[in-house]
Amino acid sequence: MTDSAIPPVVQTGRRAEGCPFEPSAEVNAMREQPDLPVFPRFHPFFGQFDARAVTRYDDVRAVFAHEHVAADMNADPDAPRTLFNQPGFLLAYDGPEHSRLRRMLGGAFTVRRLQHLRPWIESVVTDHLDAMERSGPGVDLVQAFALPIPSLVICELLGVPYSDRADFQHRSAVLLDTSRPQQEQFGNYAAMHAYMAGLVAKLRVEPGDGVLGEVITKHGDEITDEELIGFGNLLLIAGHETTANMITLGTLALLRDPDQLAAVRDDHDVATSAIEELLRYLSIVTYLDRRATTETEVNGHHLKTDEWLSLSVMAANHDPALVGDNPGLDVHRKPLPHLAFGFGAHQCLGQQLARVELKTTIPALLRRFPSLRLAVPFDQVAFRTSSPIHGVTSLPVAW
Repeated sequence: MTDSAIPPVVQTGRRAEGCPFEPSAEVNAMREQPDLPVFPRFHPFFGQFDARAVTRYDDVRAVFAHEHVAADMNADPDAPRTLFNQPGFLLAYDGPEHSRLRRMLGGAFTVRRLQHLRPWIESVVTDHLDAMERSGPGVDLVQAFALPIPSLVICELLGVPYSDRADFQHRSAVLLDTSRPQQEQFGNYAAMHAYMAGLVAKLRVEPGDGVLGEVITKHGDEITDEELIGFGNLLLIAGHETTANMITLGTLALLRDPDQLAAVRDDHDVATSAIEELLRYLSIVTYLDRRATTETEVNGHHLKTDEWLSLSVMAANHDPALVGDNPGLDVHRKPLPHLAFGFGAHQCLGQQLARVELKTTIPALLRRFPSLRLAVPFDQVAFRTSSPIHGVTSLPVAW
């Protein structure tokens, strides 16, 4: 592929025309096939290869948990640094090394730490709502609310200066844009690596009480600087990108259904359960890649060694096997065991933090601005189509 070529949207990540919250008809048809269909997959770092689409709930869950299906992509140690070729990047580890590194981060998202953070998060949300009210009656929800709040939270947790947010937000956006040329991606990650290396060097001298500093204090002799860089970049990206997009898309989905929006706004119990339903329905981490490490069988499907799999979390979370005959948004639904945070050894470390942020932000936004509405027609909302993390580039709203 040339640098000028734009790769197609990954088939397991395609969303429905006119309703970009739900799987496309093509993805739903994949789920009905008895086997795991093969399709051409392009990866910005690993190039072109064939992958098998895993779209049913039971199959995706089984692949997540299978000991012979790896997150490790067999990156080339002689290739330029990327997240997938970076010590400490937990999503590319398996087995004992994954357990060793994950254990060091075990204290990062404890109930105690989250309880300590909750009042501060609530005050941050209030401050941003106040600022919206002063600047209104219209804003870009992404820039005014959805992006700065999780960015502030993850900066506080990691010990990253909030003044650096514009740079790391830009680098994260480039990293997650699969349409960017490979050489641009290599250069972008080199900048990410250099930034985090500088932060790690400072924390080695004065750890502080952030997550990375705590790891250094408790495990400094067990972990290398390169592994700390991998930790930091993973948490920095995941800690603001996913939550920011959930806040934005969750609000947009509710704006499309005034009755459900009113229920979330006016009933605390509904607001609490609605977050789980929004996580399931939106499935913003749309797809994930895996690789069979040996010839094996998963849920009745035979896999060859080094065969690639593309797991559609979105399709799994809309599977009738999970949701029955109503895959649409229903904020009154009893919470389901969705796969929005994955499953098994790689289940998201920060899921409880994300829940705290979502339960704090979305209901508070709707209560502060009960007349909140889209400021542009829905068909003018620009969705991100070249990223494994679903979202929008902006969301103009008014009240």
